[in-house]
Amino acid sequence: MSITAAIVLYVVIWFVTMFVVLPIGLRTQGDEGEVVRGTHAGAPADFKLARTMIIVTIIGTVVWAIVAGIIVSGWITIEDIDWFDRLDDAG
Repeated sequence: MSITAAIVLYVVIWFVTMFVVLPIGLRTQGDEGEVVRGTHAGAPADFKLARTMIIVTIIGTVVWAIVAGIIVSGWITIEDIDWFDRLDDAG
């Protein structure tokens, strides 16, 4: 795996992890009963961006290390997921 591929893989995993973590423990302004004028009731009441980014970075790094380890070790290769035998036609 090249450096560029590793970085792209990390960014993709990080953003997917961000979208999974964002709604966890979310308290909206509607839930709290204190909707600030001009905002939607579904807006976060007390959003902690730094804490969320730290959690996402830790989880994303662990998931990336596992996925990158599997790719680099060769435990799963492209031939393993070529269910329609398209690689045989390309040669």
